[in-house]
Amino acid sequence: MIVTEDQRWSIVVPVKGTAEGKSRLAPELDAAARARLAEAFSLDTIAAVRSARRVHRIIVVTDATAPIAEHLRHEGVELVDDPRAGLNPAVLAGLDAVGPAGSARVAVLLGDLPCLVAADLDEALLGAEAHPLAFVPDAEGSGTTLVTALPGHSLVPRFGAGSAARHRDAGHVELALREGTTLRRDVDTAADLETARALGLGPLSRAAATRAAAPPPSSRR
Repeated sequence: MIVTEDQRWSIVVPVKGTAEGKSRLAPELDAAARARLAEAFSLDTIAAVRSARRVHRIIVVTDATAPIAEHLRHEGVELVDDPRAGLNPAVLAGLDAVGPAGSARVAVLLGDLPCLVAADLDEALLGAEAHPLAFVPDAEGSGTTLVTALPGHSLVPRFGAGSAARHRDAGHVELALREGTTLRRDVDTAADLETARALGLGPLSRAAATRAAAPPPSSRR
């Protein structure tokens, strides 16, 4: 299927860029190891977005001084400096960079979807064409991984605990996606990571998870 220019989307991806966002995933790891995991998750997520046929613009919001920012800059990814006021203000900074509110097809995708495949994102964006506002809940059903808005409609992010209900109450329609879609598999805990591993982690996430699980050199005897 040919995707025309007016059917393509601008995607904002907020990326924390530090270990703070993954403290529940592996609290036994030091900050550097958690940061490597978080960075790998984000890079694999962004790689999947870049491969999606229905995406024409990616804006990543992150700390401009973080290592991931330098990596993405070399990859030619459009960056916006994180205002460091929380997730929703970071998303709003990215949306401001897209253009005037309601001027484009815009979506916000969280950056911790390490098993995301481009086809699943394309499926969701195709479904979102039928709704002025739409969203995808996480696997638990209480959080949100993707929110979308068509031209003429402003996207107001409502991420945080219980965000699915808030997005729904604000008029976002929950998209019906295939069972097992990778778009709902964000990773915050060790159990989340094992589920994502079974679905198939991206290459950087797989390598980082393997490294994190390896015993320290002193114990390999």
